[in-house]
Amino acid sequence: MKEVGYKLVKMAGFAGVVAVIMRFAGPWLSERIERMFDSASDEFPPKWMFVNISAIRENTERILEALDRGLSDVDTPAA
Repeated sequence: MKEVGYKLVKMAGFAGVVAVIMRFAGPWLSERIERMFDSASDEFPPKWMFVNISAIRENTERILEALDRGLSDVDTPAA
């Protein structure tokens, strides 16, 4: 039982260290990745996947906004 507890404490400590490192390195890392995507060619597969996913998200947001507006018009009784 002691070994299992020791392993859990060791893994939790490792996860904590990784979380602290990512807390400080996260903003720098995201800026670096953005610069890499901007400088990559248009045929770079991760770039066009990112662009397509971004377009899908924008379309989804527009659809949800249109549905919200449509539902609010339907729900309000005509005077």
